[in-house]
Amino acid sequence: MPAVFVHGVPESHVIWDPIRAKLSRKDTIAVDLPGFGAPLPSGWGATKEEYADWLTKEIEKIGEPVDLVGHDWGSLLTLRVGSTRPDLIRTWTGGSGAIHPDYVWHDMAKMWQTPGVGEQVMAAMTGDALKAGLAGGGIPEADLDAIARKIDDTMKDCILKWYRSAVNVGKEWGPDLMHLSERPGMLIWGVDDPYMAMHYAEDMVKDTKAKMVKLEKTGHWWPLQRPAEAAAALEEHWGPL
Repeated sequence: MPAVFVHGVPESHVIWDPIRAKLSRKDTIAVDLPGFGAPLPSGWGATKEEYADWLTKEIEKIGEPVDLVGHDWGSLLTLRVGSTRPDLIRTWTGGSGAIHPDYVWHDMAKMWQTPGVGEQVMAAMTGDALKAGLAGGGIPEADLDAIARKIDDTMKDCILKWYRSAVNVGKEWGPDLMHLSERPGMLIWGVDDPYMAMHYAEDMVKDTKAKMVKLEKTGHWWPLQRPAEAAAALEEHWGPL
């Protein structure tokens, strides 16, 4: 039963390298989502439903239940797969992304969701300006190059389409969350996350009976900021293999 790690936006599998390096288990897979370092399937529309379906099919190919771990949008996809196909999951872990009917998107997401404005924002996301924006969002300086070099025009286009399909994701995906309690779950959260306040995660804990790991003095990018603590929490959550 491998552990499958799912990145978010604007990320790729490299977001998980620090945590995977600290795990005792070696049966881990960090996927690249279509358009995020992986080729686009024919006719790809980059909607939230397509990304959830793609991840579901990738897990089906493994042939056994997995320990699914997601960050940011990878967390929302993890929660979605755990809600709709709990048979594919042994355990689930999400962080920095909760499904909540009352969630209001952060300012950058709102710009991406606005036709014309989003395209202008993406056009400005290049070179030093891109790195400055990533650093301002909390990505550690040591990781800026690895994250920035993956952000190309294909990823930018996918991000815009993805976010525009997800304006009401909390209300659309929320009703199925009851099924998450069928598998052991955990949420990892940076207390200082500027993009999604921790109370959304705390509400999910109540509804899903998941564990909650709160990382003090940590923002949105806990896989990069606190890999040792996150790895330890994951191994405790997974238990004996």
